[in-house]
Order: sequence, then structure tokens, then C-alpha cells
Amino acid sequence: MKPVSAKVIGAGLSGLSAAVTLAQAGIRTELIDAAPQAGGRCRSYHDPQLGLTIDNGNHLVLSGNAATARFRETIGATTPLAGPEHADFAFLDLGTGERWTVRINDGPVPWWIFSTARRVPGTAFADYLPLSRLLGHAEGRIGDRIATKGRVWEHLLEPVLLAALNTTPADSSTALTGAVLRETIARGGRAMCPRIAEPNLAAAFIDPAIAWLAKQGSDVALGRRLRALTFDGDRVVALDFGETSEPVAKDMAIILAVPAWAAAALIPDLTVPDDHRTIVSGHFAMPAPAGAPAMLGLINGTAEWLFSFPDRLSVTVSAADHLVDTDRETLARIFWADICAALGLEEPMPKWQIVKEKRATFAATPAQNSRRPPSRTRWSNLFLAGDWTATGLPATIEGAIRSGETAAGLAIHSLSR
Repeated sequence: MKPVSAKVIGAGLSGLSAAVTLAQAGIRTELIDAAPQAGGRCRSYHDPQLGLTIDNGNHLVLSGNAATARFRETIGATTPLAGPEHADFAFLDLGTGERWTVRINDGPVPWWIFSTARRVPGTAFADYLPLSRLLGHAEGRIGDRIATKGRVWEHLLEPVLLAALNTTPADSSTALTGAVLRETIARGGRAMCPRIAEPNLAAAFIDPAIAWLAKQGSDVALGRRLRALTFDGDRVVALDFGETSEPVAKDMAIILAVPAWAAAALIPDLTVPDDHRTIVSGHFAMPAPAGAPAMLGLINGTAEWLFSFPDRLSVTVSAADHLVDTDRETLARIFWADICAALGLEEPMPKWQIVKEKRATFAATPAQNSRRPPSRTRWSNLFLAGDWTATGLPATIEGAIRSGETAAGLAIHSLSR
């Protein structure tokens, strides 16, 4: 018999994915989160300083992210994800003024590396061959597998991998890098097209998921923080929300989709990643000028990626622990200088906002990857979801959504026997 009900604790993308998967299977589901809004780190909010709705950070997905596509199709997300028709990645070296666009061909045979018009200027096709050493499953450091210098590394690999891993690429996990490369560049440009939530993450992911769950009769309770779990034998038997302690019925599944450090505080002896990296974003209330690329990689600047939206310009810096203590206005002025140089602007700095996510993702190192727990726990009715669980991917939107699917599938299978 299928479980009569389930509770999903945490309404970020992993929790939403779990709740949607459970509801699809006919499970009566309640989604609970401590925050006043759903979305977790992928939330959108109205910023009074800007007078705009912005995202907590600039997140993107790739056209080959299958779980992301399934999730959006299920919840009926009609807001399109913006991005080019092909896998074109524009770059600018702020130090030299050099501009180039890497154009990855659609099919899996990488003939783009043989075209001077498609690869990084000043490189030869042989410079790309060491990439094959990163396609395997073996664990290690990228810096021990390939040379982390040269134009291909500095003008393509390092900025792309830094964005994907949010960790200094040379120190990052080859297993996680290989998983990303096998699902993207190894499949060709059709799987590599960048996709940006427009106008924001809430419209692209969160709002349609909450609306879909409501139509299925699922309850969503925000502003309720889980304080403790009560265990008895091989089961969770009660949930302590502070003001109330709710018993867990024998036919109820519990999915914990909270951050790693919150899960570790709730579950005894749980090993989780404990080293995290910062992401810093800057948002500026100026519409993108005509002809501005939707996404531009910046080399030799402080900002690393520039995103152009109809109502704002935004920049992102990954693995930004070196910036987290910098004064916000100082950061804004540095970012604005990079934006002006990139887009040829001579404008005074508009209204701005700086967002610092200090524990944006776990560090994608071999040591931290080894600390990621599976979704199944030693308690028969408790399952884990989150981009920090053992998804095989770094901490990405795709990994978060997959983790929710995995946790929900295990819950349904385990409790329906």
C-alpha cells in the first residue's frame, strides 16, 4: 500500500521537486519551510532599494538539464528560460579589451575545436585534447589531471568551471567535473545552451510549483521551523516545531530538504559537507543597453559574469570568500566600473544592491564530495534531499531537482511495500 501522506521539510528547489514527485504519485503531501517564502537560495524578492524584483543570485541552467526540464513541464511553467539558440559563450578580457565568442556546434562530434572562428582566439585544436582527461569518473583534483594555465584554461575552462563548481577549479573534484562535462559538452551544443530565468527565478520555477501543488491538494506551510526530530527504533516518530510536537503516522514519509548544516543539527551522526563557498552578486537598476549580450564572461575583472535583463544589469562572482568582508558600496563601485567597461557606458552608478550568500554551495573538492550522504538514511521513513546530498553533480539547480526526485522515489518505494 502506498504511504497515505508525506511531509517535506524545506521548500527550496529540492523540497519542491520532492513534493511534486510525491503528489504526482497520489501521495497527500505537506510542504513546510521556516522562511516566509518558498525558494530557498533560488528565491526572488522585491528589493525596495532598487524598486525591482530580483533574484537572490544569478542562477542559470543548461538546455541538457533533463530533471530541470521534467520539473518545469510537470508544473506547467510557461515563463520561458532566456538564452541563445546555440551554445555561444561571449567573453571579454577587461585587461586587454579582447572580445571573443566560443561557439560549440550542436552535435556531439566536437568539430568546433577545429574552427578558428569558434574556439578561443590564439589556440589550436590540440590545446583542447587534454579535456578528455576530465571526462572519466575517477576522483582527484583537476590541477593534478590537467595543466591549469594557458589560453584555453584562462579564457574558457577556468571561468566556466568556476561558475559550475563555485570552487577554485584547480582544487575541484574531477568526479564532479566529469559528471558535468559528460552531460553537457560531451553531448554537444544542444545540451550546452545557457538558459537564464527571466524575468526571475520565482516566475520560472517557484511560483508555478506552488500553484501546481495547490491544485493537487498539497498543503504549503511557511514560517514553521522544525526544531527537532524524535526517533524510536528505525523510525522518526515525531516532529517538534517548537509550539507543537506532531506525531508521525506509520504510513507517513518524511523528507528532509534543508541545508546541510541544518540537517546535521537534526539527525544524529550525520556526515555532511562542512566547507562552503560564497557567491556575491551585484544588481543595478538600469535596463540593458541595446545590443548587450544576455550573458558575458569577464576575464581580469572583479565581476566574472555579467547578465543583461530588461530592467537591470547584474553581475556574479563565484568562490567569492575573498570579497565577503568588503564594504557593500565599495563592491558596487567596483562592479559598476566593470559593467561600464564591458558595455561601453559612461553613466553614473544607478541604484544598486549587493547580495552576499556566504554558504551558497559546498566546496566542490574531493574531500567535501566524499562527505555527501545518500538520500536513504538508517531510519525507514526518513529521506534526505538537497544539492549537498550524493547526487553525483556539484551544487546546481539540476542537482537539487534530481535529489528531490530521488528522495521521493525512495519514500514511495519503501513505504508502499
